[in-house]
Amino acid sequence: MPERTTVYTDGACLGNPGRGGWAWIVPDGPFAAGAEPHTTNQRMELTAVVEALSSVDGPLEVISDSAYVVNCFRDRWWEGWIARGWKTSGGKPVANRDLWEPLVEEVRRRQVVFRWVKGHSGDRWNDLADRLAVQAAETQESRRGDSPPTDVGPPDSTGRERQKAEDGPSGRLVVVTGHRPTELGGYEENEITRAVRDHLIDILSAKRQIHTDLKVLTGLGLGAETLAAEAARDAGIPYVAVLAFPGMEQRWPDESRRRFRELLDGADETVILQNKTPESTQAMSAAFKRRDAWLRRHADEAVVVWDGDDQLIGRQVRSLQDELGEEEVWVFSPAEV
Repeated sequence: MPERTTVYTDGACLGNPGRGGWAWIVPDGPFAAGAEPHTTNQRMELTAVVEALSSVDGPLEVISDSAYVVNCFRDRWWEGWIARGWKTSGGKPVANRDLWEPLVEEVRRRQVVFRWVKGHSGDRWNDLADRLAVQAAETQESRRGDSPPTDVGPPDSTGRERQKAEDGPSGRLVVVTGHRPTELGGYEENEITRAVRDHLIDILSAKRQIHTDLKVLTGLGLGAETLAAEAARDAGIPYVAVLAFPGMEQRWPDESRRRFRELLDGADETVILQNKTPESTQAMSAAFKRRDAWLRRHADEAVVVWDGDDQLIGRQVRSLQDELGEEEVWVFSPAEV
């Protein structure tokens, strides 16, 4: 059997969408990089793998820092997509099908395995692939060679990672949101809230096994957001409280305010997005919308507690899927746990 060739792939996007670049490199061997003027980070990650498979013959081990790419093959998402006629489990068309479909066909035809590596963790070849992809995105120029290049810029991060490095928490960030108390059995502790919290503990603990630097992002609102902080606390996972404005809890019931203060004290970090408390309902709504946009921009993945009926949460789910990719958004109903 031919020896398996290792190839590192990476994608970059200056803005999402924005100017993009992709790259692949075989350790101590050939490499290639290319660019697109208007694309997304996920499309560049996929394009890097497609280009690598079309250029490197024989059995391959593809190493990527994209969970979007690696998890598809590790967890065999593609089998469900094909069985459902290229629809997600929610019945929607698979995003980026024009790239996924030929990639899946090529992987099925050849001996290809995928391995995830943490980005910007000191892996020489992952860092070089990243630098090549960033350079391609910035210059909008393609290049290739038979041996590793030396004329690339310093290690960098692009798109979502750059934004997080500049003004957001570090680590693998999962935002948790969803129903308020009225859909969770009320403001007091009850069977539904206990079941949802326990299910969140299971989900977050499983994610922590994959990403040891996992942190939970929570707006600490009543309902699912408070349960998320409690689940993170009980699972021993750091959580970041992201508040739209100070004093958001002032009109809550006494017990809810007590829980809020305890959870705020236990947060690994607190982010307050505006210092002034809104003076009108309209201003308050705008503040929460800015918070939701901040969470989408900084998260790597999401968990949403949703029964499938509430239209407001449905819009949140669609916005998260647009920002993060459908397979990075885990949805479950309180009735399922």
